[in-house]
Amino acid sequence: MVTTTAALATGRGRSRHGRLGRRIRIGGAVAATVVFLFPVLWMISTSLKLPRDIFASPPRWFSTVTWENYTSYFAQADIGPRMVNTVIVAVGAGLLSITAGSMAGYALARLPIRGAGLIGGLILASRGVPPIALAVPMFLVARRFDLTDRHITLILAYCTFLIPYVMWLMRSFFLGLPKELEESAMLDGASRLGAFFRIIVPCSLPGLISTLIFSIILAWEELLFALVLTNRDAATIPVAIAGMAADTEQGAMWGPLTAVGTLTVIPVVVFALLVQKWLIKGLAEGATKG
Repeated sequence: MVTTTAALATGRGRSRHGRLGRRIRIGGAVAATVVFLFPVLWMISTSLKLPRDIFASPPRWFSTVTWENYTSYFAQADIGPRMVNTVIVAVGAGLLSITAGSMAGYALARLPIRGAGLIGGLILASRGVPPIALAVPMFLVARRFDLTDRHITLILAYCTFLIPYVMWLMRSFFLGLPKELEESAMLDGASRLGAFFRIIVPCSLPGLISTLIFSIILAWEELLFALVLTNRDAATIPVAIAGMAADTEQGAMWGPLTAVGTLTVIPVVVFALLVQKWLIKGLAEGATKG
């Protein structure tokens, strides 16, 4: 009887501690979410304020709502064409990088290459090179061949930092797939390349999609290469934001600046919500196979 009572007391204590730990984790997650979302919410709030309310002291969340920051500067800064440029460059760079990077990752994961891990590590280490060290030579080459201010130039420039990222992620994913998949296909007469496209790519689709999503987001927010290699025709949204923030005549126009920033964030958020199923699936399968 005493033993049963002690066991029940121990069980209640563990249950109480479990509930407390769960509440602490939930509270910590909520606090972290608030911390990360606060700048975004403040940006949206500022974009809807009049200039006098932006600099009010003490600052306030709610004031007279105005859409002037969106309407007055949208046409003036060519936001529409620059948004189209951003979509073209980000999607183009993402697709080209996922094609080249996944094939490179597969080669390092499957082909009998001596020091494949070292080669992959060196390729990944190339991302540690300061972007400004590459931007100036790229500009000189593009100007020599009259390729400045073009979408293809910016896409190729973005691939220099996206392909190593894609290659490393997909190599880890391919290493988790059994070799028997492509070996059985090659026994049936398929080539190595045919086995890759017919067997490996469909099996790796969640990983490919999640990596593609991250690549597009990275290309979407890139500034330095777009600032150096474009002028007007292929300029992207980050270039427009940088120009507004560095306006030496009127100073930083915080209302229009936050409005354009909000318009820049919305497509990424909508895109992430639309593809979150594949993103979570790819991350979960990659973690399981890794």
